[in-house]
Amino acid sequence: MKKPISCFLAIAILFSVILAAGCTGSTTTSTPTAAPAVTPAPAINVTSIPVQYANVNGVRIGYREFGSGEPLLMICGFNGTMDTMWNETFLGILASQYHVYIYDNRGMGYSSDTNATPAISQYSDDAAALMPALGYSSMNVYGASMGSSIAQQLVIDHPERVRKLVLESVTYSIRIPDTKVLYVLIEATALNPIASAGVKNEAEANLAWNGTWDQLSGINKSVMLAVGTDDILTPPNVTHQIAGQINGSWLVEFKDLPHIGSRYAPVEYGETTLNFLGVNESPPY
Repeated sequence: MKKPISCFLAIAILFSVILAAGCTGSTTTSTPTAAPAVTPAPAINVTSIPVQYANVNGVRIGYREFGSGEPLLMICGFNGTMDTMWNETFLGILASQYHVYIYDNRGMGYSSDTNATPAISQYSDDAAALMPALGYSSMNVYGASMGSSIAQQLVIDHPERVRKLVLESVTYSIRIPDTKVLYVLIEATALNPIASAGVKNEAEANLAWNGTWDQLSGINKSVMLAVGTDDILTPPNVTHQIAGQINGSWLVEFKDLPHIGSRYAPVEYGETTLNFLGVNESPPY
């Protein structure tokens, strides 16, 4: 067992590198070095797409949209914005079959904030309110890292808003022994005097989050869980635990990939996500 990290600077450096770089369920292990089955769709140049705004829950949410088809809402992870969070090849593959929406959580990027106490449930309430503001009663949802925490809370608190759900690099709590490295990094950010207000709020929301373990078995949506085998922040065994709680969920492991593996193997993650979203899982098949 690794010893706890004691140096604040080392924590900050590790966190910035990791984030900037990027059961009942059925299990598949994917090797990211394999040749793609088809030619990838053109990458999406995110910053070339105009930012639009929607007013929800007292804040102004900045978002972008591209592609066509059923709606797919992408929820950013910790310290992420729509300008920096997503691999553009990955987005291009998703947009080849879906109408993709990316947005900034309140207090981040182009989105405003209020003085409300930071909470994962507040971020999920924002996602739920954003959907009708965009013209939909429900959407497919993809959450990565903290975005997967928000997405879990979304499907628990607002199940009518979610069609299918993808949870990448997921945990049901940051306070369990398996996510000790993640907890230390989040706590360090919350105490960092030079962190931005939006990032500190996200850190405080994560630290205050009670988790979802007791409610996972009540999720009755089609869910896919994706994790890299080298993920040290949300390790694969945590994903296995969650898959065991969600009846019929998919569990896909990507060999040798770290946290938020879609940044490193965008074609494999993109095509796997399209496969999951496109499969009819309700009889008659």
